[in-house]
Amino acid sequence: MHMADALLSPAVATVMYGASAIAAGTSIYKVNKDNIQKKLPTMAVTAALVFAGQMLNYTIPGTGSSGHICGGMLLTSLLGPFAGFLSMIVIIAIQCLFFADGGLMALGANCWNMAFYGCFVGYFLIWRPIMKSKLADRLKLILAPVLGCVLTLQLGAFSVVLETKLSGITELPFGAFVGLMQPIHLAIGLVEGLATSAILLFIYEARPELIMDLGEGKGESGKLSLKATIAVLACVAVFFGAGLSLFASSNPDGLEWTLFGNQDGGYSANMGLDEEDYGVQSNAADKAAGIQEKLSFLPDYAFKGSDSAIGTSTSGIVGMILVAGVILVVAFVPKLVKKGKVETSDKQGE
Repeated sequence: MHMADALLSPAVATVMYGASAIAAGTSIYKVNKDNIQKKLPTMAVTAALVFAGQMLNYTIPGTGSSGHICGGMLLTSLLGPFAGFLSMIVIIAIQCLFFADGGLMALGANCWNMAFYGCFVGYFLIWRPIMKSKLADRLKLILAPVLGCVLTLQLGAFSVVLETKLSGITELPFGAFVGLMQPIHLAIGLVEGLATSAILLFIYEARPELIMDLGEGKGESGKLSLKATIAVLACVAVFFGAGLSLFASSNPDGLEWTLFGNQDGGYSANMGLDEEDYGVQSNAADKAAGIQEKLSFLPDYAFKGSDSAIGTSTSGIVGMILVAGVILVVAFVPKLVKKGKVETSDKQGE
């Protein structure tokens, strides 16, 4: 669901940057207040896992399309909505800047569509109410991710349609666009929900206290130590990003399939747009594309000018390291700043 710059006007892109910035600012305040440092290992590893998971496009049978997880529901179920949202921003920004996945001008919209709904709507409307219900724990861990992923992907897909409509892209009729985007993302959401459930059920057995609103008070009742659980998730992330990603579906994802179809695979043209010339042309988009071209050293998760499998595996490893590294650095900055202020205050008081 990574939008390209051509799908947005500069005005709409600016509004979406503003909306995502407000949500990010609120999240930073809440995370600092809640002392997220104790969750840093989980935060870094699960964010790397989501990055790797997004490289695994799976075929949607009978459509000529593919999907991949967004990851918002997984992160919010382990980290809470605020830390989950910040983790998603790091993932999406790194994908954009270094892998040319999604437009730079569209980054604010992509953060909103892929992260805000999954982390905030998914948590407050679906996750927390179900976790506080009297259902059996394992049933909660199936029901909440499936309902959450379906709902939040539907909201994200509709937002893409609405943002392009407000951008004045007349070659995308609203009704037809909605009619293609919503059903394909319903299928994608169901698959993501089941995949998220499988991961959470493992974590519940291994280390239940890691799960928001469910594992509190369970202490060390899991089958694995915290370090072992984190190590297993890290190994799964490496397996996904460096290994299984080599077998990802080559079919276009839900958004690309809607816009361009998959006639080469024997399927419909859908909206039938020209992949080289569509949407809004603007100086802002051109400048953003220029910046992105300079920064993206592994465009489309491959070495430039090469389709080598090594490039895909390298992209997975490098991307996970970047995501985990940025999260660790960013999380420690407020702590270092606070420590510096305390030391300065102590010196002034001497």
